[in-house]
Amino acid sequence: MDNYQTVYTSPIGDLILESTANGISRVEFLKANEQVEINNHPVFDLCKSQLDAYFSGALRHFDLPLAPSGTPFQQLVWQSLVKINYGTTISYKQQALQLGDVKQIRAMASANGKNKIAIIIPCHRVIGSNQSLVGYAGGLARKKWLLEWEQSQLGNKKLF
Repeated sequence: MDNYQTVYTSPIGDLILESTANGISRVEFLKANEQVEINNHPVFDLCKSQLDAYFSGALRHFDLPLAPSGTPFQQLVWQSLVKINYGTTISYKQQALQLGDVKQIRAMASANGKNKIAIIIPCHRVIGSNQSLVGYAGGLARKKWLLEWEQSQLGNKKLF
């Protein structure tokens, strides 16, 4: 299976976009010294356009072909993430309850951490039960920025 890559410059850092023939498979913050072999795919134009709209405040829900790679359980967890409304948060415990088993909280949190499609599959909207910012592969400063950005677009005061 061929993988395609490009870079998108966001207000909070460069993102590596990766796609298979089936859709977007990766949107992650570019790490220092990470090499990107630019080989464009048509889906990147749509993805970049939607990211531009998100970061301008005009888009609240992405509509892209996605191809995340993971176990059936991880896929289930990631599907639950896209149902979290723009500008809102839920706790890991609430997410586990929505999935039907609070005992799965650690496995579910681990699956959130393996989400390779940042922002579009909005794992940044999941926080600790005590309303603290915990666990974000892009770093907690970016998680805070994303949550505050979404809140500001809704006209709400900062949460954190």
